Amino acid sequence: MKGYWRLLLVLFAVTFLSGGEMKSPKDKDKKIPVFNALTGKVEEVEKVYKSDEEWKRILTPQQYEVARRRGTEQPFSGTCPVPPKGESGIYQCVGCGTDLFKFDAKYESGTGWPSFWEPVSELNIRLEPDESLGMRRTEALCARCDSHLGHVFDDGPPPTGKRYCINSLALKLAPVKAQDKETAVFAAGCFWGPDEVFRTTPGVISTRAGYTGGRTKDPAYEDVSTGRTGHAESVEVEFDPRKVSYERLLDIFWSMHDPTTPNRQGPDIGTQYRSVIFYRGPRQKLAAEKSKEKLEKSGKYKDPIATEIVAAGEFYPAEEYHQKYFQKRGMKPVCHIPAK
Repeated sequence: MKGYWRLLLVLFAVTFLSGGEMKSPKDKDKKIPVFNALTGKVEEVEKVYKSDEEWKRILTPQQYEVARRRGTEQPFSGTCPVPPKGESGIYQCVGCGTDLFKFDAKYESGTGWPSFWEPVSELNIRLEPDESLGMRRTEALCARCDSHLGHVFDDGPPPTGKRYCINSLALKLAPVKAQDKETAVFAAGCFWGPDEVFRTTPGVISTRAGYTGGRTKDPAYEDVSTGRTGHAESVEVEFDPRKVSYERLLDIFWSMHDPTTPNRQGPDIGTQYRSVIFYRGPRQKLAAEKSKEKLEKSGKYKDPIATEIVAAGEFYPAEEYHQKYFQKRGMKPVCHIPAK
């Protein structure tokens, strides 16, 4: 027994002098479930443990102060990186690279710190009570390496009502590479419903409601609603073809609306509500044509399919209040429900 206690004393001394954390061999080999935002799968990964000296070697002094000493950067002082125009990305932990937030979940809260309404998964973030500075708050930490990220508050937007107030120094951006995604554009009437349906489809990275197929440059909603711009209310769908195929998106498109009513979906009437598949490249064109032909031969509809299949032109994003309309309001779509 004396040898056992002597060994423990030596281990404690070495750990204390190196500025590291005391941990048992069992803790060192501990694995936790973490969600991989790119593959969409939960993976078992080892916890990350490093001594203070190791953290100081891989982090800048400013990053170390925030991530390891639970510091807070001054508001409006940090610059949170954003992906290039037209690209998407994942914000990862600056300490271990664990996926934390999608770029699409970022919003402007006016607080001076990057704000998000949801993490990529609750598995990737650990929440702890924080009663420092005479306040009761909830601290957000990286679940894998315990780096301090910021705090969580209950004053965020729908649908979560949460505001993850995060230090920009605790994050690094991992852009989603072009080869990891494809883009498709569909018009199926009012874009609110299709945007929500596609957004919640597994394998879809992001969606944008907008206008395309017309003549007017940089149109506003008021312009498109006149029916004189030639644009259709559309949804641009960015997806990972390894997780959801373009053919699957076509099936969802057909099932969410009536493709036999020219320039109309339910009570919405006008050319801006027409049914269109805007293909990007010959492969999408061929897949769309085969899909339409298959539906026509199925006998599902008595009337002919009115859906147009045309080359995609420039896509103009709609105004912010149209983006993720149902999600922001915490509502389920009342239309464009895919048929079972």
